[in-house]
Amino acid sequence: MRVVLSTYGSRGDIEPVMGLAVALRELGAEVRVCAPPDFTELVEGLGFALVPVGPSARVLMTAAEPPSPANLPQRAASVIASQFEAITAAAEGCDVLMATGMLPAAAGALSVAEKLGIPAVYATFQQLTLPSPHHSPLAYPGRPFPPEVTDNRVLWDLDARSIDGLFGEALNTNRASIGLPPVDGVRDHVIGDRPWLATDPLLDPWLKPADLDVVQTGAWMLPDERPLPAELSAFLEAGAPPVYVGFGSMPMNASTDVARVAVEAVRAQGRRVLLGQGWADLALIDDQEDCFAVGEVNQQALFGRVAAVVHHGGAGTTTTATRSGAPQVVVPQLADQSYWAGRVADLGIGVAHDGPTPTFDSLSAALGTALAPECRARATAVAATVRTEGAMVAAKLLFEMAGRREQPPVSD
Repeated sequence: MRVVLSTYGSRGDIEPVMGLAVALRELGAEVRVCAPPDFTELVEGLGFALVPVGPSARVLMTAAEPPSPANLPQRAASVIASQFEAITAAAEGCDVLMATGMLPAAAGALSVAEKLGIPAVYATFQQLTLPSPHHSPLAYPGRPFPPEVTDNRVLWDLDARSIDGLFGEALNTNRASIGLPPVDGVRDHVIGDRPWLATDPLLDPWLKPADLDVVQTGAWMLPDERPLPAELSAFLEAGAPPVYVGFGSMPMNASTDVARVAVEAVRAQGRRVLLGQGWADLALIDDQEDCFAVGEVNQQALFGRVAAVVHHGGAGTTTTATRSGAPQVVVPQLADQSYWAGRVADLGIGVAHDGPTPTFDSLSAALGTALAPECRARATAVAATVRTEGAMVAAKLLFEMAGRREQPPVSD
């Protein structure tokens, strides 16, 4: 079986897809991965060929001009066009396609599958893109929902109109270029009748009744067998477990010295500090031996050896930290990250920081709670319940989809 996996976004949109790719390979599938060129090393390091799609995701996400109603349609048009160009070639001769990542990118990938007659499914790594009466949608930059509207169903209707206004013309122009009819509702066309929710049921419970028949597979964890760098291992072994501070693919607020705030707040708790550099380029503030900076690293191996994890609240980082049993302080920056911060707080496994910009006082208070023995005990208990088979569940479902396609029609 030949499978196309398509995604576009930050590392949090890529790494789960690679977890699925590895599971598919274990079942004997040939996998083609379509993703931004930023992640060539990650994809090829796992033994897969990358089909590069679109511009650099890092350049797009850290551009001087932030996303707005004025530039989002143009950015979407570029992303959609790149999907049409790259995936049309990659998907030739394939049996099934899975699309995830930024909604316009998924719309492009699914349109290519439609044109080629390939079964396809949309998957998401957080439920806030899936309409439900139990939660509200995420607002797009520059398009806030009216504050007086509180009914979730009304908000989801407004969400659909907003998405059509931002992405409808770009999608339908590209669809017309390959002979496909226009779609009236972009969001619902992408989601389909039976989307997949690739999250842990305890960390991200899908509540019923809802308007969709959602398949919750469990989170797609990429097994990481890489050893920790020797210098990092030496730092960990030289003293008590440090507090890890890293914000992944988030550039953070340039007007705030986040590294200094973090280091001083952690030191005030009597703890050592481990800075994850990430796209924020966090750097050491002095040459004291209680602080160490590290680049891209095996977080699955690392998080089990730290006192707490301070992070941005991406779905993947939240799941990895939860699975490791490390207490968390989530400093959400955008999109679904406030949701994950709330889930961490609700489960009692950490703290949701109030706002995207930590200060010495706010981070110190959050660390005081997260580093308490009762928080560690709760985090350890919850870690034992996190499911690890989500990628294999999804891989087997893709085999079933391809198998249904190959079966001859039943005659009367």
